[in-house]
Amino acid sequence: MIRFARANELPSDSPLLRSMYRDRATQFRDRLKWDVTVDDRGEEHDQYDALDPLYVIWEREDGLHGGSMRFLPTLGRCMVNEHFLHVTGGRTIRNPGIWECTRFCLAPDSKGNVAAALMLAGGELMRQLEIEKFVGVFDARMVRIYSRIGASPEVIGSVGEGRDQVSVGLWAFSEPLRERVAQTAGISPAQSQAWSEASPLAQGLRAPIAA
Repeated sequence: MIRFARANELPSDSPLLRSMYRDRATQFRDRLKWDVTVDDRGEEHDQYDALDPLYVIWEREDGLHGGSMRFLPTLGRCMVNEHFLHVTGGRTIRNPGIWECTRFCLAPDSKGNVAAALMLAGGELMRQLEIEKFVGVFDARMVRIYSRIGASPEVIGSVGEGRDQVSVGLWAFSEPLRERVAQTAGISPAQSQAWSEASPLAQGLRAPIAA
């Protein structure tokens, strides 16, 4: 199932949170060889996890992490404006209708539909918060994944070539796209919406999120 949770809503010793950080270390440090910080518990987290972001998490039946994404409003601090201006040609993105999505992560043993389920949940987040677009940084390997899901971004800047290419893209969400992604995920739009509405955040999603 999908969980929608602010960082401060999850206890620091939560198995869901701890396993998310461990899976991020496995994906970003071990497999992709990114220069990220991993602590002595084998967990990857950074300064943006301390800004009370909103997480969308696929929670497995055993209560552990299956996949996740992290969201912050671009009116506050975010990675695309602080680390990737060389990709956008110096263009700063600060817009109340645009939120940043980062740390798209899948557990090593996640099922084939989890990536699409996360994208579907991102659409629910857009509906709840009346967000117009998501902005995110992605590498070449993600192009195929987005295409398979049926949710390819509008690319606004790229650097590098081939497998080393890094891009910044914008995602919008529409009802036809929602239906297409839901079909790929094998999850009905009604179920996705029910998870969103059942979340403890449902009554407070419109409250400002710390940036």
